[in-house]
Amino acid sequence: MVAAATVFAAAMAAQETASASASASASAGTVLPTLRSAIVNPGEPAVSGPIRAPGGPYLYDRHGRVVIFHGVNAVYKYAPFELYPAPGKPWNFSAADASLMARLGFNVVRLGMTWSGLEPGTAPANDPAICSRGAPTDPRQFSQAVFNRYVQRLKTTVNLLARFHIYTILDMHQDVYNEMFDGEGAPSWAVCTNGVPSVDPPGRWSLSYATKAAGIAFHHFWANDVRGDLQGEYDRVWGEVARSFRGDPWVLGYDPFNEPFSTSLIRFGDEHFDAQLECFYTGTGHVGVASHGAPALRCPRHDPANGVVPTILANDPSHLILDEPDNYASRGFPTFIGPMDLPNLVFNVHIYCGARSPVTGNPTNVDACAFQDARSLGRRSEDRPEMASPLQPGGPGWFVSEFGATSSPALLTSITADLDAAEVGWSYWAWKYYGDPTGSAAESLVMADGHLRSTAFVLSRTYPQAIAGVPVSYDFSPTTAVFHLDYVPDHRVHAPTVIFVPTEVHYPHGYCARASGAKVTSAPGSDLLKVQNERTGHRVKVLVTPGDCPAR
Repeated sequence: MVAAATVFAAAMAAQETASASASASASAGTVLPTLRSAIVNPGEPAVSGPIRAPGGPYLYDRHGRVVIFHGVNAVYKYAPFELYPAPGKPWNFSAADASLMARLGFNVVRLGMTWSGLEPGTAPANDPAICSRGAPTDPRQFSQAVFNRYVQRLKTTVNLLARFHIYTILDMHQDVYNEMFDGEGAPSWAVCTNGVPSVDPPGRWSLSYATKAAGIAFHHFWANDVRGDLQGEYDRVWGEVARSFRGDPWVLGYDPFNEPFSTSLIRFGDEHFDAQLECFYTGTGHVGVASHGAPALRCPRHDPANGVVPTILANDPSHLILDEPDNYASRGFPTFIGPMDLPNLVFNVHIYCGARSPVTGNPTNVDACAFQDARSLGRRSEDRPEMASPLQPGGPGWFVSEFGATSSPALLTSITADLDAAEVGWSYWAWKYYGDPTGSAAESLVMADGHLRSTAFVLSRTYPQAIAGVPVSYDFSPTTAVFHLDYVPDHRVHAPTVIFVPTEVHYPHGYCARASGAKVTSAPGSDLLKVQNERTGHRVKVLVTPGDCPAR
């Protein structure tokens, strides 16, 4: 895949010289839609309603079809710590954003929110009433009115995405815990550093993770050993969020904690921290087991009996919970998170390489990055079945909620091919660059002038959004626009297989769709290619190629 990616990168390189050329197709002269394009209202959705994760690698819709999600991350990391319609403001998220996402084929957005936005509180960092050692008690920082205002704006964005048939993953985002460490996430009242001041190290923002003050703050959260009951309050807020979105058919699920970190991970994989992390997810009353031969879990003594996952389930038993392994798992290092016998879990992984520029985040060596990303994806794929439990037989479903963060089409060509081969859904980091304190402008799919980067030609793909059977394989080439799908039909499922075809991006002169074992039932040139299984048969194959079908 790397060699093909290198060729593709060369074909696309000229497009990065200016915003106008970044929106033109190298192969066919296609002009891509931009944020300034007319808002296109979609027709009927390919997938709607609740999504299930009953165990095994796949997610399923209400018809029993395997569903695949492709999408983007949209996270605003400054106050007000959320995106919603606010024309003229840097946190504005508009119908033009949602429309463009849908036209590119994205059917999910991992939408950022923060604990500091939901419960900012009034106490300062290192407040003795909160940060002194002792049995956890209510820190008295929660305001229902503040919470309600924040969630109402969040609902506005969820509803806007739903208008365009896009699901939302609500992501409790953090990077380096708090603004004191040049990140975001936790409110200042939840920062306990034992009085150690924060020191800003030179270089890339992520170096702040290794500072002493940040390490102490993280430790007090994971150990839950201060009077402020940090985990208990975090869980309480999550329960309020889950209750607020209970029953919303366009919420795919919840991501409880973005990129969990402890300074102990600097040893490249730490079973002790992963035990703390699993206890954070389950609570002491639902303790799971470790994986890969790690010792039995021993939870910190003041951890809540019901961790964040049971708390969410108690308030919303239907939506998915996309729990993440530790931060270093994104680089392919071992993770010792094991089975948790709880429903609705989805193993939620990030995939990033280490050979990246400290300024832009772009790969310094595309081949090395592609190799590391493929290895990381393979290791997480092997972890998934090891997490099987009675409520998640075969291991939980899985999803790649972050990857990319690059303007390199070469790297994205490689990793999206690997993601297709693994038959796993994904959300790219990131939709836009919002002056991110922990990122760079090179990560965004949409540039400041509203035009798309050339990476859109890789990320906007022909792919199956719903499969009436069990997938054997699917693949798409951004250079040739040829797509293959092979699956075993499930004749108990009567809804069609639905394939998104990005006609504006890859098929300016139309496409030809051919199927064996099934019949194409959608109109020629439709963005949603529908294929109805034949009543009998053991295999369905679908081929999409650019241009008209050859005469027979």
